[in-house]
Amino acid sequence: MFENIESEWPLFFCYLILDYCFQGDEIRIKEYGEALEKVMVKGEDGMQFVPELYAVPPDQVDEEYKNPGCVERIALGRCPLLWAQSLYILGKLLQNNFLATGELDPLNRRLCSEKKPDVVVQVVILAEDADIQEKLEQHDIHVQTMADVAPIEVQPARVLSYLYTYLGRNEKLELTGRKSRDVGILSTSKLYALHDRIFAFTPQTLDLEQYYMGNDVALLANNLISDLAFLSNNWRHVLGRPTYTIIASNDILDHEKIPLAMITTMKKLKSGYINGTRVTLGNLNDFLSTSCVTNLSFLGSQEHGLPDRLNIQVEQYLNEHVMKRFNNKHSLLAKQVPRNSKTRRRMSVKGAIKKTRSIISIDQNDFLAANAASSSNSSQHHTPKGRTPSPEAGDTPPLWNMGATSVTPRTRVNSEAHYADTEVEELLTMLRESECLEEQGDILQYLVDTQGLNYDTGMMEEGQAVTVKDLLKVLYEKACQQKLWGLVRHTAGMLGKRVEDLAKAVTDLLVRQKQVTVGMPPANEHTITAPLPENELRHLIHVTYGDDESSAMLTQELLVYLAMFIRTEPQLFLEMLRLRVGLIIQVMATELSRTLICTGEEASEHLLNLSPFEMKNLLHHILSGKEFAISSVGRGNLSVVSRKSGRVSKKSQIDGFVGVKPDQLDSVTDDVEPDRQGQWLRRRRLDGALNRVPRDFYSRVWSVLEKCQGLLLEGRLLPHGLTQEMTSGELKFALAVETVLNCIPQPEYRQLVVEALMVLTLIAERNFVSTLGDIIVVENIVHKANQIFLEDQVRVNGDATLCCAKPKDEAYLKSSGGLLCGGAAFICQHLYDSAPGGSFGTMNYLMRATAEMLDCFPRDGQIDCSVC
Repeated sequence: MFENIESEWPLFFCYLILDYCFQGDEIRIKEYGEALEKVMVKGEDGMQFVPELYAVPPDQVDEEYKNPGCVERIALGRCPLLWAQSLYILGKLLQNNFLATGELDPLNRRLCSEKKPDVVVQVVILAEDADIQEKLEQHDIHVQTMADVAPIEVQPARVLSYLYTYLGRNEKLELTGRKSRDVGILSTSKLYALHDRIFAFTPQTLDLEQYYMGNDVALLANNLISDLAFLSNNWRHVLGRPTYTIIASNDILDHEKIPLAMITTMKKLKSGYINGTRVTLGNLNDFLSTSCVTNLSFLGSQEHGLPDRLNIQVEQYLNEHVMKRFNNKHSLLAKQVPRNSKTRRRMSVKGAIKKTRSIISIDQNDFLAANAASSSNSSQHHTPKGRTPSPEAGDTPPLWNMGATSVTPRTRVNSEAHYADTEVEELLTMLRESECLEEQGDILQYLVDTQGLNYDTGMMEEGQAVTVKDLLKVLYEKACQQKLWGLVRHTAGMLGKRVEDLAKAVTDLLVRQKQVTVGMPPANEHTITAPLPENELRHLIHVTYGDDESSAMLTQELLVYLAMFIRTEPQLFLEMLRLRVGLIIQVMATELSRTLICTGEEASEHLLNLSPFEMKNLLHHILSGKEFAISSVGRGNLSVVSRKSGRVSKKSQIDGFVGVKPDQLDSVTDDVEPDRQGQWLRRRRLDGALNRVPRDFYSRVWSVLEKCQGLLLEGRLLPHGLTQEMTSGELKFALAVETVLNCIPQPEYRQLVVEALMVLTLIAERNFVSTLGDIIVVENIVHKANQIFLEDQVRVNGDATLCCAKPKDEAYLKSSGGLLCGGAAFICQHLYDSAPGGSFGTMNYLMRATAEMLDCFPRDGQIDCSVC
């Protein structure tokens, strides 16, 4: 329609000029500049304007069609077109060197297509003192001390964080400046010039005062590799190389020796490559000319209008605080009263910390003890494949097996009522007498409960009064040095500490459409659906857990690990919409109880005393479904090690069911190792706790709702009307289904319900019937399947005849309080421990139960419901 009479836009001359300015092509700049000048319109005052377009006059269109190019186009539209005029001015500024291309492109996008050499990360290792330097030299690692790098000053990241709070601060405009305390690895990998001083900063993860996870050398070594890879991949278009500074301090020593993990990592750094990242290990002074140096010009004095003069408050901070480390007050908790003192102990506060913990309830503790005992004897019984022997009579079901019984977090015992006559002075004397950090922790916990953190103990240190909080800080540091991780986590929670980048970790989970819940289920969970500021998030977690500071800190820690995994291994989170951290903690404790064959209370203690690295390792095994074993590494510390996974019987008919991936199912055989009994019960518990569902589960449930009036789960209804309000792939619908499923407190029962729903989806998708009838009570299908299973067990004399299939009268059921085997929601544990497929599999029984329960199926003939 517009061929041969198209309008011409001077705007594109402006773009071409800018493009060649970025390319540095002076010939083309001149060529298009002259072309643009010819088509600009001169205003009355002589100003040059860029018109919107040039077009053929309406009355000469026919002539232009006949003879293209014969008609002179005229300027039409806006004049000037502000868009084009702005680009014209920018082009002039660039041509006259009033602007640099980098100022218009601060992210250096213009360079993204150019091939660049690999980033070489400069690594500097500094010894805190000559003693550490000598220990490193024994391993052929030659480093400088902090004193040797003068005039460069090396400081922790918290100093840089403080300096950045002045960025954007302006009292006249009432701008408060940067509030975040976090500084990323990209920021700490630069050198900073401040007048005549040069600063280098260690990464935030290495700040032992702020983050207790930095005291775990194995985790530090693991994170160092990740940090270097991140720098290599993200250090783009910045002048100079990144400089990663590490301080080898006395805090990392293990019995006066450099830990093996740190020595191994340092030797890899000397080789020039570490996990594919190019590095160069050297001295900080030698890297000064090749590093990226940033000027902290915003720290100039605004008060006197003198940018060259340092801000008075900053200068005072640097002079008074920058060189100070954590004030070591170990003498406060040093033994000062001899053993033969006449002071008499009239009380004991032992276990004060344990009373605050809510990971394992009393009922769950009893179950775990019985479960551990029964699992240790399981190989003594002859059972068919895929079956587990039943626990002994009287076993109590776990937390998630208590049916309608809700579990509330364990509340703090009112110690003040028990020990009202106890003198605080006696407690402080006991505190100074004790050489056991755990005992000191119990005493301080009691003092916090009864007196508060700010209670004046009457002690003096450097002329200042010492509070209970000061004593807690000392205990925290000593616990970090001795690697007592349970005590470290608890005291860190009491002191209100946080893990690094907590808000960022939660945001990383949320932006990947994963909701997060914190708190112990089922009655004390809080769902996080939107990013929160650091302080609000930390406050929410601590309020949710109440007095259980250990679990609150562990929750923060796990959130960071989950964010790490979702960034690097997103496949671990497939078909998981909600991450229930409290339930994950309980499952981790249960897995430790199963592996170590111990009670729930002992398992929770082992869990909280795992090092941060081993905690991360255990979480990865839980998410990936890998089998693991526990080994001791000395001094009571435990290590999580992988072991070869056993074989499972029968391939699951539902792709992706119970977390088994398709590539894993292809290699499944009928060979079952003797110690693999109980595997399907464990898988269902793990997947139920992780809220993992089969692939396309939610959209398939939508197809079921299309053919019935609703689905009833735990008294909660999913109505047919949802299909009219939402599409099958809509996240809102998936969350509605997930919310109903989360009302089921028992993970393994939840998974059987998911299997029942999958059976319904198979029927709906294959159009066996035109409609599924009215409201379907899904639990009835599961319980009917359990009934059919028990009938088959009687017929074949299976394992369930030892428990649920054994004839029992009503009086026995009332006296025992439930099933003999302790199955969740009155479902036999042997059904939970059955594979999904096969003639004795759960899917077969659920299919048969569905055929009997739904009125839409014919009753006059035999229905083939086997799943092959």
